[in-house]
Amino acid sequence: MATTGIPTSLTQGSGTRGGIGESTLRPDGTLKVTGEFAYASDLWHEDMLWGHTLRSTVAHAEIRSIDTAEALATPGVHAVLTYEDLPAAVTHYGLEIKDTPVLAHGKVRHHGEPVALVAADHPETARRAAAKIRVDYADLPVVTDEASATAPGAPLIHEHRTDHYAGHVPHPNVLHRQPVIRGDAARAAERADVIITGDYVFGMQDQAFLGPESGLAVPAEDGGVDLYVATQWLHADLAQMAPVLGLPEEKVRMTLSGVGGAFGGREDISMQIHACLLALRTGRPVKIVYNRFESFFGHVHRHPARLHYEHGATRDGRLTHMKCRIVLDGGAYASSSPAVVGNAASLSAGPYAVEDVDIEALALYTNNPPCGAMRGFGAVQACFAYEAQMDKVAAALGMDPVEFRRINAMEQGTLLPTGQRVDSPAPVAELLRRVKARPLPPERQWLVAGEEADVRALPGGLSNTTHGEGVVRGVGYAVGIKNVGFSEGFDDYSTARVRLEVVGGVAVAVVHTAMAEVGQGGVTVHAQIARTELGVTQVTIVPADTRVGSAGSTSASRQTYVTGGAVKNSCEHVRERVLEIGRRKFGMYHPAWATAELLLEDGKVVTDGGEVLAALVDVLEDEAVEVEREWRHRPTEAFDLRTGQGNGHVQYSFAAHRAVVEVDTELGLVKVVELAVAQDVGKALNPLSVLGQIHGGSTQGLGVAVMEEIIVDPVTAKVRNPSFTDYLIPTILDTPTMPVDILELADDHAPYGLRGVGEAPTLSSTPAVLAAIRAATGLELNRTPVRPEHLTGT
Repeated sequence: MATTGIPTSLTQGSGTRGGIGESTLRPDGTLKVTGEFAYASDLWHEDMLWGHTLRSTVAHAEIRSIDTAEALATPGVHAVLTYEDLPAAVTHYGLEIKDTPVLAHGKVRHHGEPVALVAADHPETARRAAAKIRVDYADLPVVTDEASATAPGAPLIHEHRTDHYAGHVPHPNVLHRQPVIRGDAARAAERADVIITGDYVFGMQDQAFLGPESGLAVPAEDGGVDLYVATQWLHADLAQMAPVLGLPEEKVRMTLSGVGGAFGGREDISMQIHACLLALRTGRPVKIVYNRFESFFGHVHRHPARLHYEHGATRDGRLTHMKCRIVLDGGAYASSSPAVVGNAASLSAGPYAVEDVDIEALALYTNNPPCGAMRGFGAVQACFAYEAQMDKVAAALGMDPVEFRRINAMEQGTLLPTGQRVDSPAPVAELLRRVKARPLPPERQWLVAGEEADVRALPGGLSNTTHGEGVVRGVGYAVGIKNVGFSEGFDDYSTARVRLEVVGGVAVAVVHTAMAEVGQGGVTVHAQIARTELGVTQVTIVPADTRVGSAGSTSASRQTYVTGGAVKNSCEHVRERVLEIGRRKFGMYHPAWATAELLLEDGKVVTDGGEVLAALVDVLEDEAVEVEREWRHRPTEAFDLRTGQGNGHVQYSFAAHRAVVEVDTELGLVKVVELAVAQDVGKALNPLSVLGQIHGGSTQGLGVAVMEEIIVDPVTAKVRNPSFTDYLIPTILDTPTMPVDILELADDHAPYGLRGVGEAPTLSSTPAVLAAIRAATGLELNRTPVRPEHLTGT
């Protein structure tokens, strides 16, 4: 038997209410904290083989030949596959553009691209056999930036583009371009008393999830395959996999296994197709688990960016216009770059009211590692730049930076650069007011009794680099805007199957969706929704798989909104069916049922005294009610490819940060002392989970501010630091105190009035930290992450 890594049921509640608005605990929380939770990397089958991927050692080259003879002859090896061994005519896949080969054919386009696969009876045997495969490469010119990508005669990354975007870009190496034009920015600039320009560089960030890419493919008797995998989007994986495997979708069955974080990095295919190919070829279960080095090559990263901004303002602090150009490096394959471009362009003005804009955002094909989804999805890079601009314009006007932002803050009813009107609360000014009003942490708090320095609280920590000499404090502010859900006309829906039955004399709800639980807490929220809508205390969450309709991706802060909406919708249909059964059995005068019907119809389901539960047991007895329904939010529309106008987003979320930092100006070391947050969440369905999302997003933003960056050699396009030894992420010792203000201003268009939470804090935390470092040092600092040499000039 294969182990999925998730219990067959996650039963929540044992007589407690646990409904919407309560901080119910995660059913998997204790297991994860104690190390007992089964992740995808723990999957096991008694007769399984181990798969390994041979990856390219160069970034751009012609493949002259591949010799697998020595690898095949290795004892314990059961299969070696190259492009020539693929079973179907379809050999490429992709989220938006099918431009990614399952295995490289003819050429490789980036460092670490998959070239061949090995299946063996031991992981070390597979690795050693893969090292014996001989690939003859002929180097090709490397494209690494806009200049080399668009120069006359530049090598084409994809020679024969047939995608939808190809006819709308100025050069074949431009993957997608989105302008946003409204008003007349050039004429509006004539009204400006100050005009500030700035050039900004945003480094390549990794999602840095701790659970590596992993899964187990098990061949089935019907010629199909069962895949247990850590992913973000089961049905998108399925749609890409089945054509390549040469199988109908019903013969590719997928079950979510334990996921150790995602943040966008599991939205694309990694090992899924490879494991299935090997399993189908060998007739044996095949497990693939990436090591940390391979993981850095096995998933997309956040797009590095170069941004040029111009803002104008009048003496009284009113923005007159904004111009910007955002160039995102998409790397060798498209992934979700077109959607990232749309986000970057449409949100590039930030949460500010400005009528005249001239915006251009584009993504490039290069030979750098592929980039795609990561928490914040295009809005992070823009926020870093426009918030630096806000500080610079305020300084030029001699204004307080928070007051300048408040004057220009958007509010409900504001018209965005895309022409879309904000039709729900947009408390930008209030969020800023709250973070500024919070008391500052004490100065020189690293001093202890006797005026001695506790080095743990100083920049450099236990490295004992300073006892306070040369340490200065800075305070910085930032606020951001992020869309929620899929945009630009994408059919964003989710499916939920809800069953209500009596088990052992107790009414139990069973909720089944394909939502990938990647740490966001959906398994908790779905149970809370079922309790609230149906009046039960016992809820079982069925493991996510493809036996139920799609839930979409666990990304874009959408799962609580869309899949939560689907669960709520299906529960409402279950409730209606139960009411019909109750009326048929008892009429309107049965005392217990009359109580239940009144409470249910008024939407005030309670379990006090057990009236509703007793009524449900009486009504259902030995029958069950099951409903599966799709649910959609209101539609969006594509942005015009010439003007960028259109109602492209369904909802917006807002967060503001105040960062307090201390900087060792002699060594260039930074200590973030406090990172205060204020965020509007519409409705906190689970306040504890909301707090965790805000803390987590803020920490990732802190990481890219001061330490996180994948270094790609500008000449060879090779990754220099594919390990947690050299790619640094914040630990608990780097994470400051994070006081949080949570606002609940309901969005009337959303279930329970909720607003997506997870991404917004990732936006404004980065520029707030940078603003604080600028305030401490007086340096301009237009690049992230900030390195010691940027602060010391050495």
